[in-house]
Amino acid sequence: MKIVDSNAKEQLITRLKRIEGQVRGVQSMLRNERDCREIMQQFTAISSAIRSTSRIYFRDYASACLAAIEGKTLPDNDEKRQKLVEEMISLLDKTP
Repeated sequence: MKIVDSNAKEQLITRLKRIEGQVRGVQSMLRNERDCREIMQQFTAISSAIRSTSRIYFRDYASACLAAIEGKTLPDNDEKRQKLVEEMISLLDKTP
């Protein structure tokens, strides 16, 4: 899927680079036999960062899909559609 919002695309790339760095950091921590709590804290941070990043991707994807259903080529800032997308994300956040 092509990401419609260029801002969202840049945010995703930036966040994924940060996550990549965190994962490399955990690898280093494991090699250096760092404390279990410190490593688990990093796993929690990585997990949170992935969830946050997936929300950005899902927001762009859902908005584009809804625009396509409505017969529009590009999603606009239709308030009704944006509210629906935010409700969908809210539901996604509640899943385990």
